[in-house]
Amino acid sequence: MATNGSNGTQANRFLIWGGEGWVAGHLKTLLEKDGKEVHMTTIRMENREAVLAELDRVKPTHVLNAAGCTGRPNVDWCEDNQEATIRSNVIGTMNLTDCCFLRGIHCTVFATGCIYQYDEAHPWDGPGFLETDPANFAGSFYSMTKAHVEEVMKHYNNCLILRLRMPVSDDLHPRNFVTKIAKYDRVVDIPNSNTILTDLLPASILMAEHKELGIYNFTNPGAISHNEVLTLFRDIVRPSFSWKNFSLEEQAKVIKAGRSNCKLDTTKLVNKLKEYGYEVPEVHEAYRRCFERMKAAGVQ
Repeated sequence: MATNGSNGTQANRFLIWGGEGWVAGHLKTLLEKDGKEVHMTTIRMENREAVLAELDRVKPTHVLNAAGCTGRPNVDWCEDNQEATIRSNVIGTMNLTDCCFLRGIHCTVFATGCIYQYDEAHPWDGPGFLETDPANFAGSFYSMTKAHVEEVMKHYNNCLILRLRMPVSDDLHPRNFVTKIAKYDRVVDIPNSNTILTDLLPASILMAEHKELGIYNFTNPGAISHNEVLTLFRDIVRPSFSWKNFSLEEQAKVIKAGRSNCKLDTTKLVNKLKEYGYEVPEVHEAYRRCFERMKAAGVQ
């Protein structure tokens, strides 16, 4: 184990699962920038012997699980590959959490908030879904697996579960939510909670280091519609950009799996981060800052 020479206490050592992934890469960059010891792995989470061997080899104090199956090019893939989706999102995620538990290691899981859909108690302009609300969206096999595993995994006393939604980076990476909707012929115009990675990923490391536990809705406060996002994108980044809308009914004709649309309540997250002097900007302001960073970096 790594030790801090001044007092003999153990220094934090991070092991990121999903080592070749998009979010994992951002986490690695952040940790290295802060001078933290960080290791990456691509070992399959469902391979119990290999997972335990990797934990024993690296001896991390913290595991960040940014692995899992979202499908390529999108969640429709999961509808046709259900066994592979279960192997990764259910068996794998549970196995890694359990192996960390056995070794006394804190595990942060980058999960999803795409397990809800607006209903009578949670209309577009009403309250957001709380961490304690039962999942009510089973329109995609992907979302169903994520909701089921969370219900079991939340009982582990070494596990922090962060629910991301529609993550956005400061570039136009293919996995960026903005990149995706900017390429669609038409988009639905519904308000949703979004995760601006520049704002939230540093908070995830902070929470992991403090060994926080339980479920947190991990998005910027508030909700923003697709049209609002694309309007800001056009106004700040790409003045020539244009798009068209279509209805949920029209969308349903061209996708295999349903899509979650919801607003998450972030009160628990905001209050927790205030304890550490960390603030997360409201989603409209967060997008404006994100696009300003894009523009400054020469992204078009």
